[in-house]
Amino acid sequence: MFTGIVTDIGTITSVAQQGDTRVVIATAYDPATIDLGASIACSGVCLTVVDKSAGGDGPHWFAVDVSGETISRTARDQWTQGRPLNLERALKLGEELGGHIVTGHVDGLGTVVSVVEEGGSHRVTVRAGTDIAPFIAAKGSVTIDGVSLTVNTVRDVDGPDGQRAVEFGLNIIPHTWGVTTLGTIETDRTVNIEIDVLARYLQRMEHYRVNAS
Repeated sequence: MFTGIVTDIGTITSVAQQGDTRVVIATAYDPATIDLGASIACSGVCLTVVDKSAGGDGPHWFAVDVSGETISRTARDQWTQGRPLNLERALKLGEELGGHIVTGHVDGLGTVVSVVEEGGSHRVTVRAGTDIAPFIAAKGSVTIDGVSLTVNTVRDVDGPDGQRAVEFGLNIIPHTWGVTTLGTIETDRTVNIEIDVLARYLQRMEHYRVNAS
């Protein structure tokens, strides 16, 4: 369980095929405080630490195994050498819940359609498909690449494939812009989206109610 509050930006230093894809990520986290088997959210994807090192004279790092299923459902080019990743360690009982409840499971992908500076902040608009559209609501919560954000605006549109889609606006404040990978976001980038977990359960309850009546 996570909160969507990023605590480090890691960098992928190597990618190797070992059955699954073994990804090594440089981090500022102290490896002595990371247990093997611990969960770390990597740009919104909950992954298990399978190796780690203090790095000697180099950076600290930890390694994760990324399955083909995960690669197929996450942002394109995410698992490539040199890619920066938003990192968050798992929430501990008693810690402050600063964002919202985040599971680290990607529900779908979105495409950035515009990035506009507004004062010191940036207005980012993301387009997502019909699988995501019912779960996006103004003033609701959404996770983009592992970052907890508030939806400002919602607009239903026709997607490039002729299917109904949704475009939603996000206000990225200077702090978030500076301490996450959102500070490098640009149009046409693919992003990982996790919907609010409460919306997921409400949709399931509504589906069950309609089909049971």
